Amino acid sequence: MKQFVPVSAVLALALAAGTAAADEAQIAVAANFTAPMKTIIQMFEEDTEHTVKASYGSTGKLYAQIENGAPFEALLAADQKRPELLEKEGVAVPGTRFTYAVGTLVLWSAEPDVVEDGEALLKSGDFNKLAIANPKLAPYGEAAMQTMDALGVKAALEPKLVRGENIAQTYQFVDTGNAEVGFVALSQVMQDGQITKGSGWIVPGDLHEPIRQDAVILDKGKDSAAVTALFAYLKGEKAQAVIHDFGYETE
Repeated sequence: MKQFVPVSAVLALALAAGTAAADEAQIAVAANFTAPMKTIIQMFEEDTEHTVKASYGSTGKLYAQIENGAPFEALLAADQKRPELLEKEGVAVPGTRFTYAVGTLVLWSAEPDVVEDGEALLKSGDFNKLAIANPKLAPYGEAAMQTMDALGVKAALEPKLVRGENIAQTYQFVDTGNAEVGFVALSQVMQDGQITKGSGWIVPGDLHEPIRQDAVILDKGKDSAAVTALFAYLKGEKAQAVIHDFGYETE
């Protein structure tokens, strides 16, 4: 004879199991991906039992922190180079790396009508300061240098450059007017498919190397249920929609 188990008891057991399985992911995220990641984390935490603690910064600095033993369990970089290095160094879990977003560079001003023809503006040099992220630390800064080099204006604009530690600080330089224009990530100035403030020129992709942004699980996160679930979530439809809304492509 089968024993009847009340529905309330089944629900209680399920909730208890869910709570026991809940975990926290500690992740490092490239500064350019701050806005979409905050949205994705909120959705992820609502849809699962897990929580996420994220630290944002330049990919170069986050990589250095990981090398020095920072307790991160995963890295969402702004390039492919650092995740690949972490794999080669045995710090990352083989087979977990994937391209979660392909970034877009934009020449942006906080003021309307300043950036209409970005190429012409760069060639004229008709501004006092041009903000870029430190190209040694930030892939978007490296792409900005490649763009200026491709347009033949790098030497002329060098005296006007203001370097941010990361793309978030670079955005602040322009947003506060300390630099009239700057190379920032499209995701910082776009939402729902539109540039929401000021004026901008989307840099053609053939002027710099593609900004493929890779994520990888680190050794400290290889047994984390939250990290595994988050990586699966990033590949899902809901997260992909957010990524696209902020001006990124996905592969």
